[in-house]
Amino acid sequence: MRGFYKFIFPIVMLFITGGSFWAALIGFFIGSFIDNLSVRVQSGDRSYSYGDARGGNPYGQSNSQFFRPRISQDDFAFGLIILSASVMKADGKVVKSELSYVKRFLLQQFGEHKAGVHLQKLKEVLGKDYSLEQVCGDIKMVMSPEVRLQLLHYLFGIAMADGSVSKEELNIIQRISNGLGLGQREFESIKAMFYKDPVSAYKILEIDQTATDAEVKKAYRKMAVKYHPDKIAQMGEEFQKGAKEKFQKVQEAYEIIKNERGIK
Repeated sequence: MRGFYKFIFPIVMLFITGGSFWAALIGFFIGSFIDNLSVRVQSGDRSYSYGDARGGNPYGQSNSQFFRPRISQDDFAFGLIILSASVMKADGKVVKSELSYVKRFLLQQFGEHKAGVHLQKLKEVLGKDYSLEQVCGDIKMVMSPEVRLQLLHYLFGIAMADGSVSKEELNIIQRISNGLGLGQREFESIKAMFYKDPVSAYKILEIDQTATDAEVKKAYRKMAVKYHPDKIAQMGEEFQKGAKEKFQKVQEAYEIIKNERGIK
């Protein structure tokens, strides 16, 4: 019932305090706040997609919505653009190779028309600041772990487009990974696909170098299922391409360890 709490809270406060006017006034404000919150939740009030008639922006710093319903395809695309821009400008410069990488991804993922719209939005986003935590929280809410892992792989691809991943880019991607709810081993697994060191193969399989042969085989089977491209079959062509690359890295890591240990 609309207005119920702002009516009942003053009465409760009067009863508790023995008739204090100020207590009743405080009760009125508390009740009004709860009534307003209830109305917003019930109505699904939101100014969300950057493409809607109102020009709403779900990720502006001034946005103060209490609850966030499921995001649309355009909202997801906008979030993707914000994360892309965050990695691109992390080291203080945006280079052509990174822009080309993102452009190629958008063309494959969304088609020529929508890619053009998204690229225009990217140019605007590069000059603004957004809440990464809010963007990641929304994506985490609606996207499966497999899609979020593939998104992390894509972001590393942006960072590596110029030939190396800077410390600043790595920090931003780590922050995004945390916001997406991915574990540290998952982050290290994707990172190891781009950073090569003596234990990269073990990191890709999310195990330690001390793992037994049986544990290596078990880890490979688990990762083969976890990273199989079919897990994100509902996503676009470019996501599928990245998933196949990631799956291949898992297979290569297993072969490296097998050869090192002589596992049959």
